[in-house]
Amino acid sequence: MTLDFLKAFIKQTKTESRKTKDYLKDFLDLKLKVSFGQGGLAKVPWIALRAPDMPVSNGYYPVYLFYKEQNILVLAYGISETHIPESSWTKEIHDTQTKIVDFIDKPFRYGDSYVYKAYTPKIEGNEVYFYKDNIRINDEKLLDDLKNLVSIFKECLDIEVKDESSSMSSGLFYMEQQLEDFIIENWSETQFGQKYNLIYEDGELKSQQYITDIGRIDILAKDKYDDSYVVIELKRNQTSDDTVGQITRYMGWIEEKLKDSNVKGIIVAGKYDERLYYAQRMLKNIEVFLYEVNFKLNEYRRNK
Repeated sequence: MTLDFLKAFIKQTKTESRKTKDYLKDFLDLKLKVSFGQGGLAKVPWIALRAPDMPVSNGYYPVYLFYKEQNILVLAYGISETHIPESSWTKEIHDTQTKIVDFIDKPFRYGDSYVYKAYTPKIEGNEVYFYKDNIRINDEKLLDDLKNLVSIFKECLDIEVKDESSSMSSGLFYMEQQLEDFIIENWSETQFGQKYNLIYEDGELKSQQYITDIGRIDILAKDKYDDSYVVIELKRNQTSDDTVGQITRYMGWIEEKLKDSNVKGIIVAGKYDERLYYAQRMLKNIEVFLYEVNFKLNEYRRNK
């Protein structure tokens, strides 16, 4: 078992490439996800190791965060900054570990995650090496650091799943909670992607959980034709009245603060809702989409 993917990751950060298809999908029994930015190069590319039912935008997980400007690679107790997760690392970790914001001067992002280890990567010839206090760290030590953090993470998950009152145990990460991530990750294949663009700044996605001073918009996009804003809200477990009230508030905020009198709204729901239907009839600039899940099994055939 090696960390060749981490060395490849560091090399790629020196390029303009954002491709991730050749990276491992699983490592140490966790899902591995790599990002060099969406829509542009990220200032802090990352590699996250997460539980299968825990989306990157709503959870906590071991993560490598590479602060390119400072040339610091942090192996972190990662915490989502898109959604503030209801569950997180243990209280002891929160109480005793150093936040990235206190370790790196003015980090561009992820300041509330905690430092587990930090390294200085160097490319020497065609090789990538990692240093700490000017001492080279061998591959075995580097892998042990990751294994130890993963072990801590799995202990946290085990505690959480056994707690019947926890968000993990009660199904926080079921389909409806992951729908937002799914829409973003598959944007170009959806009807939304055909008509609307996601919003990026400095290579970082801003559309998901867009921050306003009255709350967070699930997804904020822009119309490809007239450049007007599009507010997309997921119904989740709200009442229809709550959902309609929420999206119209955000649309009002966009109209006033971002000076867009043509702002549109979209509500994504899981099933037909009569109350939502009648509300939509009176709100001509709001559309409703229903999502459906297609599930099938394909037999695995071993190559002979």
